[in-house]
Amino acid sequence: MRNLVLLVLLGLVAAGCAAGPEPRDPYEATNRTVFDFNMTVDRLALRPTAERYNAYVPEWARDGVHNALDTLQQPVVFANDVLQGAPSRAGETAARFLTNATLGVGGLVDVASRVGFAGHEEDFGQTLAVWGVDEGPFVMLPFLGPSNPRDAVGLGVDVALDPTNYIRVKRHVFWSGVHLYGKVLDARSRNLEVLDGIERDSLDFYATVRSLYRQHRASEVRNGMPAPAEPPLTE
Repeated sequence: MRNLVLLVLLGLVAAGCAAGPEPRDPYEATNRTVFDFNMTVDRLALRPTAERYNAYVPEWARDGVHNALDTLQQPVVFANDVLQGAPSRAGETAARFLTNATLGVGGLVDVASRVGFAGHEEDFGQTLAVWGVDEGPFVMLPFLGPSNPRDAVGLGVDVALDPTNYIRVKRHVFWSGVHLYGKVLDARSRNLEVLDGIERDSLDFYATVRSLYRQHRASEVRNGMPAPAEPPLTE
């Protein structure tokens, strides 16, 4: 489900970009079939739920849920900051978590951003990329959305890094499912119009999603820094 969240957030990277042939997609026929399945699930279940969530839950409550989910994610971000050898970013993540978990009423209020501890995204897929692991071929996973072998492995490691998965509570599987679906619903509901715009403006929605996903992940690996300039051509 994590990469379905990324699919929703693709609109924050670019909208309606041109999508050409992609040599990194050797399984395109199968991927397109899975993509159609995922979009059917979205139209029948996720999108209607997100629309009702926006319609019936007040904005202040939705913001509180978003902030709480972000706070719960900070231990995973911190672990990946450390694994990437980024102590300053790890310190900022730790400060953000502690500030919001205490002064932010258990994470419901994003006090940390107001005092200068901005949030950032890190996951083990990015960590592998920092240490030189290639992304591999593009794949479209059922329910999970766009991915690649590196990010799929990273998803499993992030689950292991999440301390909430080790809390001994009754019906822990139910808690994990609610937590995961909450993240997907939060992202989908906050980007309904953005994703609609990308689909409406795309000649080939699948190819656009594929292109945007790869751009988005490359930008995350660079921590938002510009891509390195191509070396000049020499005769």
